[in-house]
Amino acid sequence: MTEASQVDPAPKRPKRSEEPPKSILLVPYPKIVFLYPILLVSLVAAIVLSFLGNADATNRLAAMVSVVFLGVTAVNLVILAFDFPRTTSLTLFFFIAALVMGFVLLVVYYPEVLPALAHVLERFRPFANATFYWTFAGILALIFLAVMVVVRFDYWEVRPNELLHHHGFLSNLERVYAPNLRIDKEISDVFEYFLLRSGRLILQPSSERRAIILDNIPFISQKEELITRMLGALQVEVRHDNENH
Repeated sequence: MTEASQVDPAPKRPKRSEEPPKSILLVPYPKIVFLYPILLVSLVAAIVLSFLGNADATNRLAAMVSVVFLGVTAVNLVILAFDFPRTTSLTLFFFIAALVMGFVLLVVYYPEVLPALAHVLERFRPFANATFYWTFAGILALIFLAVMVVVRFDYWEVRPNELLHHHGFLSNLERVYAPNLRIDKEISDVFEYFLLRSGRLILQPSSERRAIILDNIPFISQKEELITRMLGALQVEVRHDNENH
């Protein structure tokens, strides 16, 4: 073997993506952000009716679009109103929804089973034109835009050994010394986690009696991983300095 072949290769430098972040932003959102499926459905309905015809008594497409819109709205409002903490509750919800849908289809296609209810369903033909859906989508979009602006004036920033609370239109800053920060993650609603990967983060600085509770943090698992990497790198650095001294 030659002398050059015995030389160990130079150690690879760690990738930048593996380096711990210097700061992490935690932005709690209001629950209205979970209504974005209604916004998407209203936009689709507005586009479909704008190009394929308006609502009238003979337009089956308009009636079908209205029923789909009402169904998505109902499900989305149920998600907003109730918590589904476990997958069993999620399964139960879909099971009940499937039973209701199957019952309605049974009455529609076999009206002799329940003729009175079949007659009511025949008369149930909700209609809304493209203008309604464009207006509804525009209102929701403006609310979402206002939320995105407001949350920029109230958020938390996690740094090594400290927490910064940015709040107010004048960029007020509250600094919390946070050595040995403990974090807990809670996912209280599987639907909300499915929609925005969101949940609750509980920050407990050792210097504070009260915990800092932040609800509706999007991509909560990713945020928790970044904070854990930051705190882990800080502990390694502190231990390394102590060994040098």
